[in-house]
Amino acid sequence: MALFRRRSSQVAAATPLDGVDVLLADLDGVVYAGPKAIPHAVESLNRAAEALRVGYITNNASRSDASVAEHLSELGLSVQADDVVTSPQAAMRLLTGLIEPGALVLVVGGDGLVVEVEKAGFRVTRSADDLPAAVVQGFAPDVGWAQLAEAAFALAPTGPGADIPWVATNTDWTIPVARGIAPGNGTLVSAVHTAVGRLPLVAGKPEVPIFEVARERFSASNALFIGDRLDTDILGANRAGMTSLLVLTGIDKAKQALAAGADMRPRFILSDLRQLHEPYPETMLSADGTQATVNAASVRLRGNDVQIVKAGDGGIDLLRAACAVIWGSGRAIYGLNVPEELYADGAGVALSAAGSNVAV
Repeated sequence: MALFRRRSSQVAAATPLDGVDVLLADLDGVVYAGPKAIPHAVESLNRAAEALRVGYITNNASRSDASVAEHLSELGLSVQADDVVTSPQAAMRLLTGLIEPGALVLVVGGDGLVVEVEKAGFRVTRSADDLPAAVVQGFAPDVGWAQLAEAAFALAPTGPGADIPWVATNTDWTIPVARGIAPGNGTLVSAVHTAVGRLPLVAGKPEVPIFEVARERFSASNALFIGDRLDTDILGANRAGMTSLLVLTGIDKAKQALAAGADMRPRFILSDLRQLHEPYPETMLSADGTQATVNAASVRLRGNDVQIVKAGDGGIDLLRAACAVIWGSGRAIYGLNVPEELYADGAGVALSAAGSNVAV
């Protein structure tokens, strides 16, 4: 995904929403953190919904689409259950092709996963003793050792379930909640993996099935996906052929953006969702590609040093310019000296113009 160009233009810059027919947004870290809305998210998404279809995609398997829609509505968004695509729904897309209709499924997770398993026509069990035809695993705050052990018993390599399908809704290592960053479903999946020595099929981000469900449901031909994580949201959207946008209100911040691998680089980087409706500036590169300028901010690469030439207003444009230089260099971030101003707390929102070079 290119963040920059080598040409100049007198044409007014387009907003990230120009040409988009469906806007898709992650939830945790984009719309809310815990029960509370992230500043500017609700009003920005409501404004977008005046002109195009807005849908929501979440890897969090602990709640049903109806409960997610209710929460979003309470925050001030106009959302129906069908506007929400969940990782359990994507998991059912996978599972339907793997086992017989009406088969018994061991569920490790909460109500959001149980609801989708039953809607798909499968029967639910919580015990490996019932000899399930498959195991489906998703996050819920109350998942503990006992449920993980049942999955391990059902999938035991020397038992009757050695070859049955195992589908995970997602493998996010962390999840943002009101009190901070907590372990996600990936840690729970890893526990079962350690016990049984095999890996599950994954339905949620960064895998493609959840994006395919969204594309089909909303009949999207040119979707824009907003996420706060490079390794799930941006990687997944890129894999699915969707335009990706990183917003710095959740897990990943400036430091992670600067270090993003080629497959995790977004087309757009925003400080918050108000910038959905603002012109997105073109990044201008020098002839040799070693200097990038975005509005009044300019960054260059000299040897191993990433240097701030002009900080501009010290905001998001400086980060965009730095990403363009580093990504375009084809060099690993650990081999470069990067000014701390580019990735310190608040980078991309209110960057300072002075400081020393340090290695990221």
